[in-house]
Amino acid sequence: MTHHDPIGLIAPHAGLAQLNERSRDIFRQIVESYLATGEPVGSRNISRLIALPLSPASVRNVMSDLEQLGLIYAPHTSAGRLPTELGLRFFVDALMQVGDLTEAERQSIQTQLAAVDRAQSVEAALGEALTRLSGLTRAAAVVLTQKSNARLKHIEFVRLEPEKALVVLVGEDGQVENRVLALPPGVPSSALTEATNFLNARIRGRTLAEARLELETALTQNRAELDQLTQKVVAAGIASWSGGANEDRQLIVRGHANLLEDLHALDDLERIKSLFDDLETKRGVIDLLGRAERGEGVRIFIGSENKLFSLSGSSTIIAPYGDAQGRIVGVLGVIGPTRLNYARVIPTVDYAARIVSKMLGG
Repeated sequence: MTHHDPIGLIAPHAGLAQLNERSRDIFRQIVESYLATGEPVGSRNISRLIALPLSPASVRNVMSDLEQLGLIYAPHTSAGRLPTELGLRFFVDALMQVGDLTEAERQSIQTQLAAVDRAQSVEAALGEALTRLSGLTRAAAVVLTQKSNARLKHIEFVRLEPEKALVVLVGEDGQVENRVLALPPGVPSSALTEATNFLNARIRGRTLAEARLELETALTQNRAELDQLTQKVVAAGIASWSGGANEDRQLIVRGHANLLEDLHALDDLERIKSLFDDLETKRGVIDLLGRAERGEGVRIFIGSENKLFSLSGSSTIIAPYGDAQGRIVGVLGVIGPTRLNYARVIPTVDYAARIVSKMLGG
């Protein structure tokens, strides 16, 4: 179901495989305590919590070994221990049991996402689905989608200079997008008008991707009825929509407020402020999520494995979703503190991606 390897750093597990059962039990207890409370845990509490009959002194010896392996550390404010990012990665990859969702949990996700109004634009429907996903996971939810899913209503060419025009694209959802277009020398206003009419007769109600295909075909078939300069304007207009790899991408984020819950200290607040700043750096988030489209299943980044969120110490759990043809068209997931409930969030994101694929006809 899931694929746990991050796209970035792969934790150096050499030596970790040699951990005996006692060490693994103690380490698992430290991590699970951290995920539940966010607080450091001491040897006395661990000795009470584990099934093995060990004294606090014996637990301290094991914790010292775990610290030398780089799996746990002592924050300066406490005698207890917390897992490091390497420790969390080891826990997620090697110790954590990721079970399937219960029927009740599946039903809850289905019910939440089934309530999304599909008559809206794709972006609006995805935004609503994200709001529900962020509520289910108590984290910020993100989606990277293609702007070309929005349906077009109208196009207009506005001349700016003799050899430069503004292409204005208006979507059925009211969104307006402008692109500056270089014009061939000597293009008269009549050619701009003719190109506008030619395009508007063919793009209404189509997505950007559909419009491109339709117009490329139409341009080939209708060369006789368009003069050469008009053909060039139409061709340049189509080319201007292609943009770079991220030009047709849209990032939607919902549930920022969830990140403000359950803060334990001022440094937590500083990390969350840093994460908010990271989320505002949309280009970086788009690049990160775009990389996940190249893989299958759920991808997990913990802390500095993802350079974008290294300062805020955040984790990202993301999965691709598809369209009616089974093509990957976007990525959705959650971003939150490193103490996410991984065992629950991973299958939730995985299942939500499948439901969204169905919602989009995939």
